[in-house]
Order: sequence, then structure tokens, then C-alpha cells
Amino acid sequence: MSGLGVRGLRAFQQISQRTFSTAACRRMANKVPEKQKIFQADNGMPVHLKGGVMDALLYRLTMSLTVAGAAYVIYELVTIALPKKK
Repeated sequence: MSGLGVRGLRAFQQISQRTFSTAACRRMANKVPEKQKIFQADNGMPVHLKGGVMDALLYRLTMSLTVAGAAYVIYELVTIALPKKK
């Protein structure tokens, strides 16, 4: 390895150690127990909708894209199966 490569590797090691060491100093609140209470509550809602409005929007978007994609696939299959006559 050349001298530049070894210096670059050492610099990378120092940067990575600093990144991990400073990340440990920052304290973040543990939100897992709060989320567990929300998602484990027996309130009759499906788990994929318990996250709130954003979960409902994402669910509806996913279902819309799925239905639209399935309809497009069926359209293409019919188009391929019944080609236009020349």
C-alpha cells in the first residue's frame, strides 16, 4: 500500500471512531413503550391503521396502486390476446 493509502485509512478510522463516539453522547427519548401501547391496544382496528392518518393514507395509496396495476395488467393481457387486424 502506498503512503497516501495508509494515511487515508488512518483518517477514515479516526473519523469513524469520532462519529460513533459522539453519537453515543446524544440522548434520544425511548419511544418504543409508547408505540407498543398504541399498537398492542385491543380497540378493533387493524394494526396497519393504528399509526394514524399517515398510515391510512399510505394504505389507501397502496391499495389504489395495486388495483390500478392489476387493471393495467389485465388490459395489456387482453390487448396481447386479441391483436388488431390489419
